[in-house]
Amino acid sequence: MNIGSIIENLNLEKRVSITPDVVKKYVGLNLDVYIEKNYGNHLGITDEEYRSAGANILPTKREVVNKSDILVQVSFPENNSLDFFKKNNSLIGTFDSYSAKENLNKMIKMGVNIFSLNLLPRISRAQSMDVLSSQANLAGYKAVVESFSMFEKAIPMMMTAAGTIPPAKVLVVGAGVAGLQAIATAKRMGAVVFATDVRTAAKEQVESLGGKFLTVEDSENLETAGGYAKEASEEFKKKQEDLLSETLKKIDIVICTALIPGKKAPLIIKENMIKKMKASSLIYDLAAAQGGNAAFTEADKIVEKNGVKIMGDKNILNKLPISASNLYAKNLFNFVANLYDKKNKKVNINLEDEIIKKTLIK
Repeated sequence: MNIGSIIENLNLEKRVSITPDVVKKYVGLNLDVYIEKNYGNHLGITDEEYRSAGANILPTKREVVNKSDILVQVSFPENNSLDFFKKNNSLIGTFDSYSAKENLNKMIKMGVNIFSLNLLPRISRAQSMDVLSSQANLAGYKAVVESFSMFEKAIPMMMTAAGTIPPAKVLVVGAGVAGLQAIATAKRMGAVVFATDVRTAAKEQVESLGGKFLTVEDSENLETAGGYAKEASEEFKKKQEDLLSETLKKIDIVICTALIPGKKAPLIIKENMIKKMKASSLIYDLAAAQGGNAAFTEADKIVEKNGVKIMGDKNILNKLPISASNLYAKNLFNFVANLYDKKNKKVNINLEDEIIKKTLIK
């Protein structure tokens, strides 16, 4: 049985789904690996490195797709590649069922089995496949590095004969995987860190990293059974807004990470709050691609309002694609190893397996 991957649209996505190390793992499953020529060139990985690991190199996307029973990708393939698929192929990646709805439906009608790893259930057996956690960890780290590089003051406290520079004050909005990594990174670099989250369970995690958890009185525990955040009541939103509005007056850098799976990102930092922020402060919005947590956020742009810079990348992982690819490729391999029946040499779509059932798009 064959597994393959084709080059993504490099203007939008620089990660790869198969690395040379992971090629060896697939070969160990008795899978033949096929990739498109120059597949990893943009990351400094040559075709020869892939060949040495056991991969086969083909010159075109069509040939790779035609040869592959399983295709692993980051994003949904572009329109001109969809007709290369055939019935009973399996396509695995992280697909947005909202923006790619039309093409997803087309592929399903063709009989292609589509698995999206951003739908993985939060169970212990799925942890090694959890692309959201592995990639969000890197995103939280990089958001801090990017925002600190744009900030025009020192981050840690500095004591000199000429006087003392106070530490920067950072607020992290959303204490999921990305938010917790942002807290840890900012703290390591000497900032005073505050954090807020609608899930009361996040308080202990924030404080364990040295952050100060901001919460309103009589907080609701807005956490789903799966551990994700859910939407808040209007009363809670009002209390949270009042607390945030006061806090933001003294904050230098805001890192926004709040997302609700399958929905537009919640607007948390509103226009009237930004007006009260200090000039020279900045907001880095990791939710930019989903509409943003802050007013005025525009993906891949720096917007300045009242001296406050607001920025956010559509895909921040394009700024550290080698590290992101190494983790992503391992997540995919662990999923394929669970899906593939090595003994009978076939894809086993066992809908009694919660991992397969939840990730299969119907």
